[in-house]
Amino acid sequence: MSFDVRAADLDAINSATKYPSIQTYHQLGERGSLTETVTEFSGSVIGTEKVDGTNARVISLPDGSWLLGSREELLYAKGDLIGNPAQGIMAGLRTFAESLTPVDDVVRVHYLEFYGGKVTAASKQYTGDRAVGHRLFDMVVLRDYRATLDKSPAELSSWRESGGQPFVPEPELAEAAARDGVELTPRLFVLDAAELPREIASTREFLAERMPRTRCALDEGAAGQPEGIVVRTPDRSIIAKARFEDYDRTLRRRGKPGSR
Repeated sequence: MSFDVRAADLDAINSATKYPSIQTYHQLGERGSLTETVTEFSGSVIGTEKVDGTNARVISLPDGSWLLGSREELLYAKGDLIGNPAQGIMAGLRTFAESLTPVDDVVRVHYLEFYGGKVTAASKQYTGDRAVGHRLFDMVVLRDYRATLDKSPAELSSWRESGGQPFVPEPELAEAAARDGVELTPRLFVLDAAELPREIASTREFLAERMPRTRCALDEGAAGQPEGIVVRTPDRSIIAKARFEDYDRTLRRRGKPGSR
């Protein structure tokens, strides 16, 4: 049976292609303070810049159509006369979506950080001229999409949040970015997991050392303060985020302010 977006369950597509929640590198405790419990990694890990924008999705479908979405909802479909202008995603990513090579019998999702302009309060860190940009940070290819979309809403949510989505590994992601003419979120380092800091203060120092300034500035007027770092295994089986804001808050409450 051929796929037809007009007959498809859009709620199921939306749920199956949402980006899952990411844990913090140090576990969050009361009132947003970090605890000493860290996310355990082993083997090689990749550090990438965490951009302070909004998550966006380009969902390529087997019938040659595509959808644009924010983190939570679908905003626009190929050929629509009217779309949801929320956060500027539709206007900012429609041309990119149109440029992508259609998929075969799969569902492919480009996950992009859409930033700058008026997207978030931190936009000034990336632009002084209200420019907007986007960076690819992950991709999913659903080959068995029929079985996936047949799941109940509760099953889809559990499948997604428990790591069921088949994210492409790092080498394939880099190849896809080159093929599709889109930049990845900046790759900062590749380390053995044993080299990652484990204490809160040393992690704050590590962030400042590895990410002193954003690498995603859109113009010379950017203030340049970065949000943090995402650490992941090459196959994306483990992923965690470390934000300056969380470490500074925790250290202030302990009477040990960060360097900012």
